[in-house]
Amino acid sequence: MLNSIMPFGNTHNNFKLNFKVEEEYPDLTKHNNHMAKVLTKDMYAKLRDKQTPSGFTLDDVIQTGVDNPGHPFIMTVGCVAGDEESYEVFKDLLDPIISDRHSGYKPTDKHKTDLNFENLKGGDDLDPNYVLSSRVRTGRSIKGYTLPPHNSRGERRAVERLSVEALDTLDGEFKGKYYPLNKMTDAEQEQLIADHFLFDKPVSPLLLGAGMARDWPDARGIWHNDAKSFLVWVNEEDHLRVISMEKGGNMKEVFRRFCVGLKRIEETFKKHNHCFMWNGHLGYVLTCPSNLGTGLRGGVHVKLPKLCTHAKFEAASAEAWHRYTHAQKKTHPEQLLIYSTLIRHRSQLSSLLQQNM
Repeated sequence: MLNSIMPFGNTHNNFKLNFKVEEEYPDLTKHNNHMAKVLTKDMYAKLRDKQTPSGFTLDDVIQTGVDNPGHPFIMTVGCVAGDEESYEVFKDLLDPIISDRHSGYKPTDKHKTDLNFENLKGGDDLDPNYVLSSRVRTGRSIKGYTLPPHNSRGERRAVERLSVEALDTLDGEFKGKYYPLNKMTDAEQEQLIADHFLFDKPVSPLLLGAGMARDWPDARGIWHNDAKSFLVWVNEEDHLRVISMEKGGNMKEVFRRFCVGLKRIEETFKKHNHCFMWNGHLGYVLTCPSNLGTGLRGGVHVKLPKLCTHAKFEAASAEAWHRYTHAQKKTHPEQLLIYSTLIRHRSQLSSLLQQNM
């Protein structure tokens, strides 16, 4: 279990306690994220000497939110968990963040998960003339290991080894192959890029600030089935990122494959004497508080050939570009700016579509 894997304390945190709270408390006056909204000096004073059994501290939880103030139009979470125990040890901070991010979800609430694909209503009637592809994804964390912001090289390699052993036992429609990022051939890399499967080293300051790019690409990889419709990313933002996808608009079939495959993976891990992090309140435990619960995200890529001819399209594009160039003068990390611009752009176009439906 956790204590036998990483039996250490955070001595650096003890050194910080030589300084007064006022000297260590971060300046969050210009920040726009959930962490900065919740954290107070009194709360910092109460929690700063605490740590999880693996040594994850309050400053480890909040560092990415301190380093990345956010964008005026985008409320990021601003914190991560380093292990399963983070959500309990730092609940005074994380419970309000979870409530804020998940529409008032209370510390006493119980999470309900329904992954019975037969209960899905609709989803097989999306217009194939406009829906290019459909996908559903989630994350899973293996109990007994720390999470990507905190794990060591050896622990990360153990997660990869366990994951590959489990995934290699899948058969039928889920039979596939694992491609480690640091050992794949040029041909394999080119094919994965062509299939839009390959994930690369994180460049977002939000992920870099959380320590999720350490030792890249060591012990990271992609597994997919032979039909290329079911994928698992290993050791990216979470231990496992499970994705079901296919061309066209049959979301019902995508969700069926997702539910069946996810169940098969969980059963396989249990045969290896491992289970996923889960509790009755939070549901499935993941690195980012925004992904707690089912951790499920669903989406489609749509083709809207006439959208660019709309009278308001040019104005929306121009405003998005203006905000990008204005922000670029103030902030250096280009990738964060592009990400912010794309989100803003999407928001404007979504609003435009809603106004004209």
